[in-house]
Amino acid sequence: MELVKVNNLRKVFPKHKVTAVDGVSFSVNEGEVVGLVGESGCGKSTLGRSIIRLIHAEEGNVFYKGEDLLKLPRRKMRSMRRHLQMIFQDPYTSLDPRVRIGDILEEVFIIHENFSRGERRRKAEEALETVGLGASYLNRLPSDISGGERQRIGIARALATDPEFIICDEPVSSLDLSVQAQILNLLTDIQKRKNLAYLFISHDLGVIGAICDRVMVMNAGRLVETGTCENIFKDPKHEYTKRLLDAVR
Repeated sequence: MELVKVNNLRKVFPKHKVTAVDGVSFSVNEGEVVGLVGESGCGKSTLGRSIIRLIHAEEGNVFYKGEDLLKLPRRKMRSMRRHLQMIFQDPYTSLDPRVRIGDILEEVFIIHENFSRGERRRKAEEALETVGLGASYLNRLPSDISGGERQRIGIARALATDPEFIICDEPVSSLDLSVQAQILNLLTDIQKRKNLAYLFISHDLGVIGAICDRVMVMNAGRLVETGTCENIFKDPKHEYTKRLLDAVR
């Protein structure tokens, strides 16, 4: 069943005279992992942020279960974000280094739920357990833990509201190779257990092939090729896709 549908989305940065997203259309079904791959600067992250209105798109529609997110009032969109979350690329800048991890996670429940302080703390502990960490992390600062642990906190924060759709924006690109594998395995396990839908953004075709059902290839703000990972990897049609694959073979 179709969960998210993007229709003719367009994002322009007038100051730099750049069309970062140029008429992009696609859909993501319930429980599906769709990869978005392309070189740095092709518009991948801008597309992801436009979908959940972290930045404003000039044209197009983003439907979540048939409701156009781009037309919602700000307050309703804020409440809608409990169903659509994002894991950011850099775990060092996506968490406030001065705020304890417990408070970072509890803030989610302050915004989206009417829980008592005790309930918020219990929910924060549950979120940590989901990503393989324990209650001992609640009183620690992001500056006290490793990059891989920080990214686990970012994942816990995204999962805290039980979303159905998560945009994973290069979630392993800034991590060491050994830690990348751990985080990918964690994301795969969580996706299967909770039947989540992911839009998984990466410049790394190896990562895309490891986690995704389908892949979309993006170049200069446009989708140039889409298909199953098997078909794209074995028989790419577009010259740009062929160049991406040649670069990693």
